Amino acid sequence: MANETAEGGLAGRYANALFELAQEQKAIDAVSADLASLRRALETSPDLARLVKSPVFSAEDHAKALKAILGKMGANALTTKFVLLLAQKRRLFILTGVIKAYESQVAKSRGETEAEVTAARALNDAEITELKSALKAKLGKEPRLHTKIDPSLLGGLVVKVGSRMIDSSLRTKLDGLRAAMKG
Repeated sequence: MANETAEGGLAGRYANALFELAQEQKAIDAVSADLASLRRALETSPDLARLVKSPVFSAEDHAKALKAILGKMGANALTTKFVLLLAQKRRLFILTGVIKAYESQVAKSRGETEAEVTAARALNDAEITELKSALKAKLGKEPRLHTKIDPSLLGGLVVKVGSRMIDSSLRTKLDGLRAAMKG
């Protein structure tokens, strides 16, 4: 499933088509918000993630379930048509990759950069603002943060921007100290 995350792969082509349609309909922000909500739903609901990735369900089952979910979300008509098209074409397994590629295109069109932040606990508004300003000073672009919580980090942050990763987590520091003490 390398195509799921590759921007130039199948997911990238679908994301590009969606982005162009959203541009034409002046719905880039609406589609972006819908996809962000859908991404969060996929991350928090194992049942939804299983439904989307499983080839066992028929195209009709996929379409019926997602139509109900998107209707409850109040999704834009373009988003709904697009996701239902993926269901009809039996391509829902690339939905996560399409969302990432679309978000990347939106960020690029706005001169922003994507940053994935993993923290041991939820960050408050002041911490997010401080992190954004530090990243902007370092990168020269406005960062678009996607935050995740991983209590196993114990403390600190792991920040990924493109292929760069900054790991200041307490777990990594403790692992390094443990390795130094063994050596």
